[in-house]
Amino acid sequence: MSNDGKGNPLVELRGVSRRFKSGGGFITPLDNVDLTINEGEFVVLMGPSGTGKSTMLNLIAGIDKPDSGRIIVAGEDITGYSEDALARWRTRAIGYIFQQFNLLSVLTARENVALPLSLLPLAAARKRELVDTALEVTGITDRSGHYPRQLSGGQEQRVAIARAIACDPLLLLGDEPTGALDSKTAKMVMELLAELNRRFNKTILLVTHDPAVAAYGQRVLHLNDGHIEEEVRTEHAHA
Repeated sequence: MSNDGKGNPLVELRGVSRRFKSGGGFITPLDNVDLTINEGEFVVLMGPSGTGKSTMLNLIAGIDKPDSGRIIVAGEDITGYSEDALARWRTRAIGYIFQQFNLLSVLTARENVALPLSLLPLAAARKRELVDTALEVTGITDRSGHYPRQLSGGQEQRVAIARAIACDPLLLLGDEPTGALDSKTAKMVMELLAELNRRFNKTILLVTHDPAVAAYGQRVLHLNDGHIEEEVRTEHAHA
């Protein structure tokens, strides 16, 4: 797929570094990283375990803060935001999809999807409309009254994706979203994410170890030794 017609920069990392104490010294999973992701792009981040892929997602989501550099999302420099400001911003700007689904077992699929909307100042009717739309788009409406234990892994991840898109976020982040799924189910989930990108122009950044998952990305980035290298792709890398 081509990047032609994509929008303005949505995510900008400028000289971002993050380091952690390890034993008597430090490790630096991100070292002066520059990165731009445009509106409507589907970007995949790969790299060996422990190289900082999840760290990058958490920085972009405002869950973690860099030691140096700036992170700008949709024109907002979130680097200096307080924890409260980041929490409010994250609710409306970020949809996060996890490997282990992170659904609440005591809530139905519908209630899980509705949960993030409880933090937004919206009328009840509008919240119902957003939940209905998210369930429909992810093809899980007929399971909306089921609890997670009554769902297959693929259905649970569809509910998790519905929850992530219910607030119509600016950016979808996925941390190994197919890691707990078999290959057939993983393909179905990736087709759904690709459709969200194509039909709704959703900007997606996801982490994976799986080359079959990476094939869905328009851009593939490799993180190693604190730096990012971009993989050269053919125009139609994924049919």
